[in-house]
Amino acid sequence: MRIRYAAKTDVGMKRTHNEDYFSLMEDEQLFIVADGMGGHSSGEVASRMAAETVSEFYQRTKDEDATWPYKMDRSLSYIENRLACGIKLANYKIYETASKDIRFKGMGTTLVTCLINGDKIYVAHVGDSRCYRIREGKIEQITRDHSLLEDYKDAKPDMTAEEEQHFPHKNVITRALGMRDSVQVDIGTRDVADGDKYILCSDGLSGMVTDDEMQKLVEESTDLENAVAELVDQANRAGGTDNITTLVLECNNVSENKENDEDEDDDKPAE
Repeated sequence: MRIRYAAKTDVGMKRTHNEDYFSLMEDEQLFIVADGMGGHSSGEVASRMAAETVSEFYQRTKDEDATWPYKMDRSLSYIENRLACGIKLANYKIYETASKDIRFKGMGTTLVTCLINGDKIYVAHVGDSRCYRIREGKIEQITRDHSLLEDYKDAKPDMTAEEEQHFPHKNVITRALGMRDSVQVDIGTRDVADGDKYILCSDGLSGMVTDDEMQKLVEESTDLENAVAELVDQANRAGGTDNITTLVLECNNVSENKENDEDEDDDKPAE
């Protein structure tokens, strides 16, 4: 797969500093968005620490046992185990720092990350930062928020859209990096198709812009740089009550495109 990407982060209209952070590793095709919390500078520290710890783990373990010090989960593939291990290490580092330094007490961060390997995408997340897929004119949220709202919806499947809109604790998350010394990481694996687009974002985007609006903005944009700029601008136009971060990926199957080019050449009339 040939991967094209663009990303943007913005403080929004109401906050005084940005606690979001994004990062990527081109050689690993690993992409990360984190949304820090904790007030003052603590959230900014936590989100950066999460992304940098995962990246450092991948750099350090290219030729080593990539699940140490955690046990291999036999229900997951090696790639999934490696991704989970990096996030668990980030969680412990944030938790340990917050426990030892009073300046960072209570800090934490949500995190969503995806890794593309061949024709597979591996998506891992903790908290309510999200990953969406746009395919054949449809957008799908492929992560599930770790929040009180989602737990309530599970308990009450017939919850109406109006009830969801007015749920009093919909911004309360139930899982984040740094809350405890260990964390459960949700991981999913999907096939990648030619032309797929993926959106990683903090809730500063998903809380202000509807799924349908996201799809329309991305598909109508002239390029990925324009797409991320339009997404951030739309969130700000809607109020911009939080920091806004988005990273958009586009996947193209190089071999299929090459075959199509060759077929087009074959169809040309002989001179």
